[in-house]
Amino acid sequence: MTRLRGGAVAAVVVLVAVAGCTKDKTKGSAGPEQSGGGGAVLTAVDSLTVKGRAPQTGYSRARFGTAWADTDSNSCDTRDDILKRDLKGVKVTGGTCKVTYGLLEPDPYSGKEITYRRGASQVDIDHVVPLSDAWQKGAEYWDASKRIALANDPLNLIAVDASTNRGKGDGDAATWLPPNGKYRCTYVATQVAVKKKYGLWVTEAEKAAMKKVLAGCPGRQLPTGGNPTKAPERFRAR
Repeated sequence: MTRLRGGAVAAVVVLVAVAGCTKDKTKGSAGPEQSGGGGAVLTAVDSLTVKGRAPQTGYSRARFGTAWADTDSNSCDTRDDILKRDLKGVKVTGGTCKVTYGLLEPDPYSGKEITYRRGASQVDIDHVVPLSDAWQKGAEYWDASKRIALANDPLNLIAVDASTNRGKGDGDAATWLPPNGKYRCTYVATQVAVKKKYGLWVTEAEKAAMKKVLAGCPGRQLPTGGNPTKAPERFRAR
């Protein structure tokens, strides 16, 4: 699990409300999410390629570029962009970018209320689809610009409780789900959206786990938005 920032301030959008699913916090920056624009999530799950998990050989965070890359060119690093999007009562210093304080009310993964203070943070920025998982399910074969895009796409990034997040590792839906059951539909729907957008595959067990969660919210729509799947040419990765 990589706890790195990415993406730009998102446009505020309300997705279709479904019983058992909480407010979506994966809004992207390349325009608002379209309610229903991505089609039903269960349909999208069936469109994903199913293959085994490849070895982690060759993976490193550096293969996805420098952390905090400002791929949307708004002059703010991507961690601060996501903090500004997801926290309430945000305070900044040194202009408009550096977030020094905010409230995560509630944390989507645990349901707790968390206070963010820069330098002593209890808040992580999580990749909903972990970069290592992505590497083992297709990203190894991409060019660098696509890996950098994934690492900084606000569709795949969310502010969460650090202690809860650190138990996730590089787990997929078959091995880790948020303890907060009310958020699982949104969490899995976002993983499906990211994997479909970038062409990542899933394992048989992962697909079954996704469908089990989504059976509880069958009308759930596929989240959309986020950044382009290719980062600007000025960014480099190993």
